[in-house]
This record gives sequence, C-alpha cells and structure tokens, in this order.
Amino acid sequence: MTVLDARALNRATLARQHLLERTPLSPLDAIAHLGGLQAQEPQEPFVGLWSRLDPFDPAALDALLTDRRVVRLHLMRRTVHLVTAADALAWRRRHDAMLRQRLLGVYRAELAGVDLDELAVEAAALFAAGEPSMPDVGRALAERHPDPGFRALGEAAMTVVPVVQVPPRGLWTTTAGARYAPLATWLGTGPHRPSGTIDAELVRRYLAAFGPAASADLRAWCGLAGLPEAVAAVRDELVSFRDARGRELLDLPGAPRPDPDTPAPVRFLPAFDNVVLGYDDRSRIIDDAHRLLSVAGKRFVLVDGRVAATWGVVDGVLVVEPLRRFSRADRTAVGEEGRALARFLPDVERGRLRVASSRT
Repeated sequence: MTVLDARALNRATLARQHLLERTPLSPLDAIAHLGGLQAQEPQEPFVGLWSRLDPFDPAALDALLTDRRVVRLHLMRRTVHLVTAADALAWRRRHDAMLRQRLLGVYRAELAGVDLDELAVEAAALFAAGEPSMPDVGRALAERHPDPGFRALGEAAMTVVPVVQVPPRGLWTTTAGARYAPLATWLGTGPHRPSGTIDAELVRRYLAAFGPAASADLRAWCGLAGLPEAVAAVRDELVSFRDARGRELLDLPGAPRPDPDTPAPVRFLPAFDNVVLGYDDRSRIIDDAHRLLSVAGKRFVLVDGRVAATWGVVDGVLVVEPLRRFSRADRTAVGEEGRALARFLPDVERGRLRVASSRT
C-alpha cells in the first residue's frame, strides 16, 4: 500500500482547501465544498475566503447571510460554523445528540435536575417570540429553573433548540452581539428529527475537502456516531493509503493529490481555520510544538504549506510573528501576501504591515 508522507498529505490538503491555488468558485459553492467555515469569531470567515477565492468580494458573503442562503450556528465540535442553508438543515439534526453530550460535559452538575426535553419546549417559545440573546433566554428560563444559573440555561437552550445567529452578527463591517432565531423559522422549513449518525454522503464530503484522511480524523472533525458503518458503506468506492505512522488513509479516487514538490504559496489563515482543526493528526500542516496555538485562537501564516507564523492587527498595523527563522525569500513572500491582506482588512491603516524578527 502506498505511503503518503507529511509533505504529500500537506499538498493534497492545500489543494482540497483551495490554498494551493485560489479558485474562481462563488462564496456559496466554496462554503459548501469546505463543509463550512468555523466562525465563532464573526469576521474570520471573510479572511478564510479571501485566502481561497479569486475574486472575493465581502459584500457577496454579506448578501448570502442577509438572504439566508448561509447561516451561522453551532455544529461540529459544538463550535459556531458558517454553512450553507441546505447543510444547516441536513447537518444540524445529525449533530443533535453530540451537541447535547458536549453541553453536559460542561454543565452536567448545573443541569442535573433539568429535563432537557421540557426545557426545549420552553426555550423554543422564547426563541419564537423574537430574536433574543443567549443571556435573555437564560434569564427568562431562570425564572422557572433558578438553580442552574442563567449561563447554563442559556447554553442549554441554544443546544436543545436548533437556532441560528442572525445578522447583523457576522457581517463584514458590522459589530453586533449574538441574537438567535429558530433554524426552521429562519429558513422557512419544518422541524427535522435528529438522526445523530454519519452517513455515506458525509464521508464523501469530508474526504473531498480534507482527504486523504484516517477515520480518526473524520471523527475528530464531526464528533458523530456511526463512523464504522458509514465508512463500510462507501469503502468500495474509496482508495487507501498509509501515513508515516502506519494509519490507513481513505480518499476519493479522483480527488487531487499533487506532487509533493509542488510549490505552495504563502497563505494567511483566520482564527480556528478548519484546515488545521479538521484533523485528529494535524502534523500534515502544523508542528506538534505549535498545535495548542490552533485552539487558542491564533491566526496562522502558511509558508511552504506549513504553519510558520502567527498574525494579528495591532494599532492599525498587520503584525506577523514568525515561529521559525525566515529566509530572505520567505520574508519577501510573506510581505507581499501580507500587504495584500492588509489592503483588504478594514482595521488596517493604508495597508501597513510589520514582520517581526524571525525566531531561531
């Protein structure tokens, strides 16, 4: 069986994620292909799409949100994701059981005396009455359930009732707190019974955007039950490889797997980008020494396809902090891409950029 080393996996991942070459896909088609974009930081998906699409106009994503063709809601890993309306309807019901489990992993003690199904009925009425914030719902529920506290009740309400965060939350140049509406009402469709399991189509969708990948990677991405059965249902369609650790990797037969020596351009990633978080084994793109930065909300710079720096905006300047020593060519490439991003970001003054000294 063919062994794919970290560089081969890296180039395949970059190709699937449209980070090896920008694509002319529409934002809607890109979001669908990527299986959504993690979006608990409201404006981060704009940077993720800017790094992947050519052209990309932020107004196009704003329009998708206000026209209700994409939505923001809690899905994979119980984090907020930006997904197409179609995927929200199909995937939210699959994730119901996992979302409840993760809720109880945090608030089990507080919610010990609360019947979550009964709470769902009460919370649904509150969401249907307007577009409340999570604290609003939590405080209203606390009038009937004083023991858990409004924070636990608000988190529970958002979990047991499928809801979306409504605009202006998540628009390009708008700052707004999170307010919620029922998913079915927002998208004008009826409620769906949760299934809670992976199906064959979800396996195909994951591999199209993240493959080649191990079953553990798929499980880490979605957290759903039913993985062995779903993989078995499509195994005859797939091709298999091994990674350097000996794990079996599955993939779609016609999916791109570029030559490992294919040049990879500098790319700037937003916080919590799924190209890093969408795997159990992230070594194809980030060194183990920096792995925890991916869950700390750091924004990354890819150099030669791997995480090599973090970036942020400080006092109107885009600042790049290398995690390793940059060659002169690296600094030039980072500077060129960074200045392009700086011109795109509304909170950077006149495209200002500073690349800090490289670390040894």
